Amino acid sequence: MTTAIYSHPDCARHDMGDWHPESPARLQAIADQLIGSHISDLLEHREAPLVALADLERNHSKNAIAIVRDNVPEPGECYPIDGDTSLNHYSWRAAQRAAGAAVAATDAVIDGEIDNAFCSVRPPGHHARPIEPMGFCLFNNVAVAAKHALDARGLARVAVVDFDVHHGNGTEEALLNEPRALMVSFYQHPFYPYTEPEPISANMVNVPVPAHTRGDAVRQIVLEQWLPALHAFKPEMIFISAGFDAHREDDVGGMGLVEADYAWMTQQVMEVARLYAKGRIVSCLEGGYNLSALGRSVVAHVRALADL
Repeated sequence: MTTAIYSHPDCARHDMGDWHPESPARLQAIADQLIGSHISDLLEHREAPLVALADLERNHSKNAIAIVRDNVPEPGECYPIDGDTSLNHYSWRAAQRAAGAAVAATDAVIDGEIDNAFCSVRPPGHHARPIEPMGFCLFNNVAVAAKHALDARGLARVAVVDFDVHHGNGTEEALLNEPRALMVSFYQHPFYPYTEPEPISANMVNVPVPAHTRGDAVRQIVLEQWLPALHAFKPEMIFISAGFDAHREDDVGGMGLVEADYAWMTQQVMEVARLYAKGRIVSCLEGGYNLSALGRSVVAHVRALADL
């Protein structure tokens, strides 16, 4: 099995300030742990390209794109988008790389060049709405890739699995009325982005959970709600919004998952992908802000993807 890692140095040049938890150090922590776990050399490392404008436009309005593209500040300055999201001189290029990685990985998996991929990129994406960036996120990398798979590559059905501690409101908004897409997630509630839980529907199985929820309860949600929906939908490709901020050591969230939970969830998703999607999975980094826990959790996730 060939698992690729997509990344680019541009993704580490996006910097919202020393105080900000969504920091360039996240990518270095992941790279260090992949090396330290002795699996980095077993993976195929690929450079994230710049995303095509047409791919962004499938999911984002022209104004949403312009907010990022047209407000690039001078070096050393920042442009605030909201209270916790801002641009620096390199943010536009980093956002192009992050979305570009997701699209390139999608093409490589569909074309059979690789079995699956993990995109170690930032800025993250699942809060980015079709009409605006928000919540650390500039473009919705997973939604852009999912729509590329549907509209450019002709797949009939795709699924998004989101295990970030926060509700992937941008992804839900992007796919809510799309019968060719299914989204399954859990998320801490009440918590940012403070959206009210939507009823479970045919293509949205997004399950709110209280703070302090641990892995056993999450596994029950996967078994009783995610997997039946995924098996009924029979996706031809699966995208993962891989946030690791539900880890018990991550102070940004308030849940209690550990590395073994991320490995187990990944294995469940892989089994669905083997049954219906020729094993095709593209995973994109979302949250995860305790650097040690983030790196260890990504290793567990990637080990499962690579069947190591």
